[in-house]
Amino acid sequence: MTTNRLTTGQRTARDAMYRNMAHMTAGQGPHGGWGFGMAVRTGRDGHAPVGQFGWDGGTGTSAYADPDNGLTGVLLTQVGMSTPDPPRLIHDFWATLYQAIDD
Repeated sequence: MTTNRLTTGQRTARDAMYRNMAHMTAGQGPHGGWGFGMAVRTGRDGHAPVGQFGWDGGTGTSAYADPDNGLTGVLLTQVGMSTPDPPRLIHDFWATLYQAIDD
C-alpha cells in the first residue's frame, strides 16, 4: 500500500496539471506518488523524508506516517480547501512538527 504505483506517464500528467498550484499538490507533487489509497513520498522536499505516506483531505485535514522517524501526525481543521490558506496551514503544521524533532 505504501509503494509508489504511478507510471512515468501518470507522473508527467500529474505534474503538468498541478504545476501552477503553489501550495496544492497531488501525491505530494513531483516529490511523491500514489500507493493503494494514499500518497507516498518518493523524493525529499523540505521537511518530509522519502517513505512518508498519508493524505491531505479537501476539508483541511492531513494525516501522514513517517516510518523512518517513528512519527505519525494528524491535523484536523474545518476550513476546507477553498482558499490558499488551508494548504499553507497544513504545510506549516508539518514543517513545525519536523523542526521540533530536529531540535
